[in-house]
Amino acid sequence: MLKKTEGLVINYLKYKESSIIVKVFTRDLGLKSYIVNGVRSTKSKMGFYQPLTILDLVVYDKEKSSLNRVSEVKLAYAFQRIPFDFYRSGIAMFIGEVLGKSIYENYQNENLFDFLKEAIKYLDQQDANIQLYPISFLLETSKFLGFGTSDASELFEQLFGLVHDDDFAREEKTYLNELMAHSFAYTVKVPAVYRRKILDDLLKFYQLHLDGFTDLKSVKVLRSLY
Repeated sequence: MLKKTEGLVINYLKYKESSIIVKVFTRDLGLKSYIVNGVRSTKSKMGFYQPLTILDLVVYDKEKSSLNRVSEVKLAYAFQRIPFDFYRSGIAMFIGEVLGKSIYENYQNENLFDFLKEAIKYLDQQDANIQLYPISFLLETSKFLGFGTSDASELFEQLFGLVHDDDFAREEKTYLNELMAHSFAYTVKVPAVYRRKILDDLLKFYQLHLDGFTDLKSVKVLRSLY
């Protein structure tokens, strides 16, 4: 059966000589895997399947099949900056890997999809400093995945217990509470040492709540930019 849906590319694997298997988080069908034949022989077509690309799709959807096919594809949104900005593309790589380890096959969440679509557009369009974007993204996404918190002390207690309360931790919690309160709108400068520590703690928080959320390869790239 053919179905029409919006989709967000998570990642892809090379398949045979010129094909790929692409994971797409769709709004209506959830996370799905599709085989796309011959696409690697045409550079322009591969552009559709880069991580975080937002697509309009017509797909074959067989209920009992773990691997379906794409019938029609076109861009739902054309990136203005992400592919051409080393910093933004590094963040995009990180986001794609986070999503690949957070969302399982057939998982459907329309609210999460709508949030991700707008968050990715924000990354692409925003003129302001986006150093805090990865942290805000992790905080907001955790809410849609069911384990988010709006209190830094609660997060610290889950990670470290009740004894973690030195001067550095108190300062980190102050920044984290501000970020939780203001999300992407938070523009106050956070020192690099706290940005890195908050990012590391949030990744541990994801590991605590999500099975299979192992170390991310893209973190090394992100830290070099951070």
